[in-house]
Amino acid sequence: MLLRRLFVAVLLAISLALPVRAAETVMADPKPSIDAPRRIVFSLSESDPARINAVLTNIGNVQKFYGIDNVQIALVAYGPGLRALLKAETPVKARIEGLMAIEVAILACGATLETLHSSAADLIDGVDVVPNGLPEIVERQLRGWVHLHP
Repeated sequence: MLLRRLFVAVLLAISLALPVRAAETVMADPKPSIDAPRRIVFSLSESDPARINAVLTNIGNVQKFYGIDNVQIALVAYGPGLRALLKAETPVKARIEGLMAIEVAILACGATLETLHSSAADLIDGVDVVPNGLPEIVERQLRGWVHLHP
């Protein structure tokens, strides 16, 4: 038993001393480019500020990974997530405006706006309204967009 513990301890010490290699992401063909950008639609359906910020951070990370010219990103906010786009309620106005400045399309669900008795005028300037958020995501997927709901 002592020999076994010693063996495990030696293996653990060796594994801790070995350098960790970072794996590279293997890009699928066609490789992302200006002519063939990755197209990614993100969902935002929660109003919790921590979740909103996590989604926005993920968007920034994905865009940084691919490069601004090699990816098209859209954010569709619906249900409670739409509150992140309302001028009077958003805790992340500057972040949303920053994403729009780097060509991330920010889309609000028109059905949710109606439910909230709000209109496009109540949204952060530059946010577009689609009739319904979930069908917008479905139709983008059918056109080849990848849907992420982090």
